[in-house]
Amino acid sequence: MPFALPFQPPVEPMLAKLSSEIPEGEQWIYEPKWDGFRALVFKAGDDLYLQSRDLKPLGRYFPELEVQLRRSLPDKCVLDGEIVIAHEGRLDFDAMLLRIHPAATRVATLAAEKPSSYIAWDILALGDDDLRALPQLERRERLVAALAHAKSPIHVTPATRDKAVATDWFQRFEGAGLDGVMAKPDSLGYQPGKRAMLKIKHQRTADCVVAGFRWYKGGKDTLVGSLLLGLYDDKGVLHHVGVCAGFKQTVRAELAEMLKPLRDREHHPWKDWANVLGEGDGEAAPQRKPGATSRWNRGKDLSWEPLRLELVCEVSYDHLQGTRFRHGTHLQRWRTDKAPRDCRYDQLEEAAAIEIAQIFGRVPSVT
Repeated sequence: MPFALPFQPPVEPMLAKLSSEIPEGEQWIYEPKWDGFRALVFKAGDDLYLQSRDLKPLGRYFPELEVQLRRSLPDKCVLDGEIVIAHEGRLDFDAMLLRIHPAATRVATLAAEKPSSYIAWDILALGDDDLRALPQLERRERLVAALAHAKSPIHVTPATRDKAVATDWFQRFEGAGLDGVMAKPDSLGYQPGKRAMLKIKHQRTADCVVAGFRWYKGGKDTLVGSLLLGLYDDKGVLHHVGVCAGFKQTVRAELAEMLKPLRDREHHPWKDWANVLGEGDGEAAPQRKPGATSRWNRGKDLSWEPLRLELVCEVSYDHLQGTRFRHGTHLQRWRTDKAPRDCRYDQLEEAAAIEIAQIFGRVPSVT
């Protein structure tokens, strides 16, 4: 049934391109970059639809949030924002991933244990008015007014014109699980599918053990798809912390030849990787290893080839989520001068956590 709105779902969300630094100038509006699930909300009376970034429905995974959105939002509106789960003073992305589960009973249990919140940062429609052509600053003002009486777990993201404030957010909010800073021109209209905003994310490097690799799709025995990275904890246990990928085809072939003599399953500390927790009950595995089922693509081949623990590489990464890299990393250089046993967690930079409540409690107007 069509929604009684100026336009219908799905709508491609406006995207951002990566910037190495926070831009300066009077035309910019800065916001924290939230680390959750991007979601557009379409509401018309009791009709509600949550749309993901890839244009799929999200509502079944966040039933408790649908109740709150129906209760708190204006009668007719379309919002853009992020679904997050805040727990013990920081954002919990692992809890978000657990929600992508086929069993409604399991989702309901998780929703009761760690309820979700919605952080709105844009409004695309209000009543019968399509607001997408309005400038960013005016849409921001409409958003703040429309959600003036909304209560937790519905929030409006903080925003500022002061680069010093944005820089402070960038430095301090990482400890609470935020992903960086967004920068938006104040005259910007909403441009579906276009990379019209800027995102500034943390970038740092780490030395990691190359503990294995996966073949490139369609290139078994000839092309390497990704390297599996490991770090040792303070007890000397090697944990799988993420992957390094994005290689050119020529490099994939070179890696296949380079790694051939190092392949070794018999003596690898992860040789029992098949016992690693997959979907399960969401409890943390005592030693993180590769090979678990992918939540996003259940047919994806996650088989891998173990290597003797002799190679060390330096990779760039944005930030740590628990005991692993939040996103894929990029190869910077090989570290022939470093012993694998020296690749430990204690090399990683950590930011001090702040309470999420401090972020949620900020005045929503552009300062």
